[in-house]
Amino acid sequence: MTDLITFLTDLFSFDKEHPLLFTQFNFWAFFLLVFAGYCFISSRTWKDDKFKLHLRNGYLFIVSLFFYFKTSGLFVLLLVFSTFLGYLIGIRMDALAEKVVGNTSERSTGQETGNRKRKAWMIAGVVVNLLVLFYFKYAYFFTDIYNNMFHTDLQVVNHLAQFANHFTEKPRFDASKILLPVGISFFTFQNISYIVDVYKRKIPHASNVLDFGFYTTFFPQLVAGPIVRADQFIPQLYKDYHLGRRQFGIAVFWIVNGLMKKIILSDYLAVNFVDRVFDNPSLYTGFENLSALFIYSLQVYADFSGYTDIAIGVAMLMGFYLPQNFNSPYKATNPAGFWKRWHMSLSNWLKDYLYIPLGGNRRATAASYIILGGMLIVVALMAQTWWVTLIVTSVIGILLAVYLIFPRHRKEFNTNVNNMDTMLLGGMWHGASFNFITWGGLNGLGILAYKWWKKQGPRARVVTTQAIFALFLLADLLWPTPALNLFTVWSGIMCVGTIIRYMAVNPLCDKFNRQRLKLNVEQVWNIFLTFVFITFTRLFFRSGSNLDPAEANEVAWNTAKAMVERIGGAWDLSVIPGILSNYSNVFLVFLAGMVIHWLPEHFKRRYRLWFAMMPLWLMLIVVVLAVVVIYQFITADLQPFIYFQF
Repeated sequence: MTDLITFLTDLFSFDKEHPLLFTQFNFWAFFLLVFAGYCFISSRTWKDDKFKLHLRNGYLFIVSLFFYFKTSGLFVLLLVFSTFLGYLIGIRMDALAEKVVGNTSERSTGQETGNRKRKAWMIAGVVVNLLVLFYFKYAYFFTDIYNNMFHTDLQVVNHLAQFANHFTEKPRFDASKILLPVGISFFTFQNISYIVDVYKRKIPHASNVLDFGFYTTFFPQLVAGPIVRADQFIPQLYKDYHLGRRQFGIAVFWIVNGLMKKIILSDYLAVNFVDRVFDNPSLYTGFENLSALFIYSLQVYADFSGYTDIAIGVAMLMGFYLPQNFNSPYKATNPAGFWKRWHMSLSNWLKDYLYIPLGGNRRATAASYIILGGMLIVVALMAQTWWVTLIVTSVIGILLAVYLIFPRHRKEFNTNVNNMDTMLLGGMWHGASFNFITWGGLNGLGILAYKWWKKQGPRARVVTTQAIFALFLLADLLWPTPALNLFTVWSGIMCVGTIIRYMAVNPLCDKFNRQRLKLNVEQVWNIFLTFVFITFTRLFFRSGSNLDPAEANEVAWNTAKAMVERIGGAWDLSVIPGILSNYSNVFLVFLAGMVIHWLPEHFKRRYRLWFAMMPLWLMLIVVVLAVVVIYQFITADLQPFIYFQF
């Protein structure tokens, strides 16, 4: 009896050292039990089909809350609060949208009043969700800004923990720091999309709280996405469960594929190379630092897309379809194309709920300039260095001059402002530190540079890259620094590549070969440029990850600075063969991962369908073999998914 009580206590209690992760056996035992209950409910014949759907959705709502509790403890109460807030606001907005009785004049007045009230409820719902997000995720960030502005030394205090301790009359919680709830950015954005979509009458409010709770808490994608839009997912709540033979095979494929990405690629590369270098870049050579940066690009993709693959597969087994979140992003030929392939659910969310409301490609609003100006000021305050302040001041001055001097280009200028706002806030969504804003800003600049670049002819591109290379070379000769050396080498590579591309379309070549060579050279070169650019920006992304918010800015900046100094400093080429030999397995895994990533899409689709339609006995053998291989790569300490912190 004592053993049973101990077992049940462990089962229904939160253990922060052993949360439910896709890479743990405990999760798959949990899922099998949940799936068995789900199949039982779905297979029974009920007098009322609506009752069966509500019972099914309610069941998944309850088990999803339990899953989040096992992942995040009492933060499940925050998830419940967010769920009930969105549900009640949706009901209230639809109630105000009902037909107003009376004569024409009274109906018009009543409708106008109702619309104003609906908008007020929508704004209130969005603001409350954002305030909750800001409290838990950005308290340290804004406190640092305040301290820098007014030279104070304010400390962050967890007022919710203080209140809970006072209410229970026991010091149960640590009030000295604010912990970040797992997945808060994901379920907050889902709630905002629901509130806005109900306000815009894209969808009606959910018919009951159990259905809506299921939408906001569906456990496969709850803690790391993809971000599910209400208009895409809520209609699925009212469909009968159906799992065809092909869907079953595809679901199993995505689960196995995701586990292999996570454990064989991401965890192995992180533990055996990437984490070591990023923890102390100064102990490693410039080649090792540069290699760690490129390998991290594969690691973070394998980690995040691996989670998404598993989430999609688990959801598909239960008859639900989650949106595609990745589409071979390192095949992108430009920064804008990369963001159409990477974290697609976030990119689409930002486009529909931020970029377009700001004015999109039509105009800029006052909010557009307030956001951009505010973000630039934040960067200057957080950096605390004179040269960053000088750069920010210069950028603001140049923007004002361009806006005033070239009125014909104001529409394009406004579009660019909205693009930068979206990327800067997208960077800030990932984390409350200077490095994440820098990362978002660099991606925004990359998109704007590409928009300008594609308008230029071949000769203009050659002249531009030659001028940039000459400027960096001159600056590096006059003021030699690792950063300038790095930019000089990179601009030189760009210059040579642009010249080669120009020569590829030289009229001296015959027409057929010129066209074919042009396409091949441009495709490969653009993919190479984009991959290198995205990888460089990841220097700031990785440096700001996995850090205590109280120290994130300083530690992240020092890490990025140390890596730039090592990569841009003098290299001892004689040690490279030894490094390749010592880390041969790491480089082989990296190379294999990139080759698989760059395989043609039609080839990937073919072997995915081949797996899905193979006999069940053969599928079982393949899965068992895959699990055996995966087991060989499991590290002593299971690595949490990178995007859990967002």
